[in-house]
Amino acid sequence: MRKFFGTDGIRGRTNQGHMTPEMAMKVGQAAGLHFLRGAHKHRVVIGKDTRLSGYMIENAMVAGFTSVGMNVVQFGPIPTPAVAMLTRSMRADLGVMISASHNPYQDNGIKLFGPDGFKLSDADEMAIEALIAAPVQLAESAEIGRARRIEDARGRYIYAVKASIPEHIRFDGLHVVLDCANGAAYQVAPTAIWELGAKVTTIGVAPNGKNINDKVGSTHVATLQETVVASGADIGIALDGDADRLIVVDEKGQVVDGDQIMALLATAMSRAGRLTGDGIVATVMSNLGLERYLAAQHLNLVRAKVGDRYVLEEMRAHGMNVGGEQSGHMIMLDHATTGDGTVTALQVLAQLVESGKPASEVLHLFDPLPQMLKNVRFSGGKPLDNPKVQAVIAGAEKELEGTGRLVIRPSGTEPVIRVMAEGDHAGQVEAVVDRVCDAVREAAG
Repeated sequence: MRKFFGTDGIRGRTNQGHMTPEMAMKVGQAAGLHFLRGAHKHRVVIGKDTRLSGYMIENAMVAGFTSVGMNVVQFGPIPTPAVAMLTRSMRADLGVMISASHNPYQDNGIKLFGPDGFKLSDADEMAIEALIAAPVQLAESAEIGRARRIEDARGRYIYAVKASIPEHIRFDGLHVVLDCANGAAYQVAPTAIWELGAKVTTIGVAPNGKNINDKVGSTHVATLQETVVASGADIGIALDGDADRLIVVDEKGQVVDGDQIMALLATAMSRAGRLTGDGIVATVMSNLGLERYLAAQHLNLVRAKVGDRYVLEEMRAHGMNVGGEQSGHMIMLDHATTGDGTVTALQVLAQLVESGKPASEVLHLFDPLPQMLKNVRFSGGKPLDNPKVQAVIAGAEKELEGTGRLVIRPSGTEPVIRVMAEGDHAGQVEAVVDRVCDAVREAAG
């Protein structure tokens, strides 16, 4: 069992639990020691989003890394995928992103990338956890690392994301409303889209350390919907706090989730002969409508556990270059090693330009099946091991057999059981979810 790492790094309320400066320094020391391999001078790169606590966590990690002999390069506020990209391009031994993604500013987190730009494996995380608990092997005085800050990291990333679309495509004539969640992409995403010719109306580009994800971003799209409709824009795009995912709004104000975006990317890339593995990877939470749509296009859907790291594992195992989550994480391995909201936004805009059709037509390729998700909070124990709960689950699965499916999973970040069902009949789906939730709730006391 991992003590510190969850499904996406280490995350928690700042100055509590695992997210204190002391802990951040220990993580820096442990991760640094784990990646001190070979005789070369070792380097770690660090980016962060716009949270107030980012200063505290960053400085603590710099102290940790330099104390074990690693040099540090600091980027300042920059998206998570930019850290992944620059880790690889700068030949760093390790990349760090300080962010709690879509969580409120009171939380923060630490995400780690290996020298190849991919998130660490479970084995690497377990090894780092062991080093956190062990005595620290500090560097000799002459071997202590140095720290420096570079100012052109954002420019390097903007250049890279623009290179992800063909040179002949321009966004002239498009009006895009872009919500950056007062987060890490507040400078880079508007610049990249504007430089490609679009008119950009921005939301959430005035971070103050405490307003990241506050009624803005991919989990709060009401303002984006209103602005798109009121301004007559062609499309709206909402990123989250670290810009590794997005949600789209069409010109009518309708929300387009990750499933519809995956359908668009799979179809377009398949027609262009650029889709590898004859399909894509999604998670167990993606709508059954997506699976049926892809099957009609003679494409496969491989399902992974929830979490973009697990999506990536399946992509690499099946030789696929597109994968994602319903929540908006999109991984396009031809352009990035992790989810990248800005790269995905450019791909969607490129399809809008090439089709010449409104977003409401381009981005709604299938009708999703009725789907319901409910959470049951519990204080301890293992409610899913209860025989009565297992009997209710077995009955629900049998009831949905052939017309839908049931997915039940413990959250990887909080004491919650997530119960999701979908099927052809909304009433049946709701009844099944309620029945399972009641059984779990009763078993949890």
